[in-house]
Amino acid sequence: MPISSPVSKTTLWIGRVMSALPVLLVLFGSVVKLMKTASVIEGFVRAGVPERLIIPVGIIELVCVIVYVIPQTAVLGAILMTGLLGGATITNLRIGDPTYPMPVVLGMLAWGGLFLRDTRLRDLIPIRKM
Repeated sequence: MPISSPVSKTTLWIGRVMSALPVLLVLFGSVVKLMKTASVIEGFVRAGVPERLIIPVGIIELVCVIVYVIPQTAVLGAILMTGLLGGATITNLRIGDPTYPMPVVLGMLAWGGLFLRDTRLRDLIPIRKM
């Protein structure tokens, strides 16, 4: 397996910022679900999802974020975040919510940020120069 050169400080920080955006937004979504705010309950009703699932979904989001931010498990976390955000995308599409691109963008940022900051992922998915 090829060994990547170390990540430059600039690339590392760009990757961290890219990764922080989905982390902060999913974490915020988790917290408001765990608090069962009125807007969350309304959103679940609009999406046709039973209210009893609000807390489990909030816990799932929190677990995905925690696994993603731990460097040793970040790749697994990115896989979990992809599943979570994919479910959000299809739910938004199903109910005609115009914000459906947001989870897609967050997933791209999660993987792009991880790619920039983690040499293991660069070794797994090498970008070849022409």
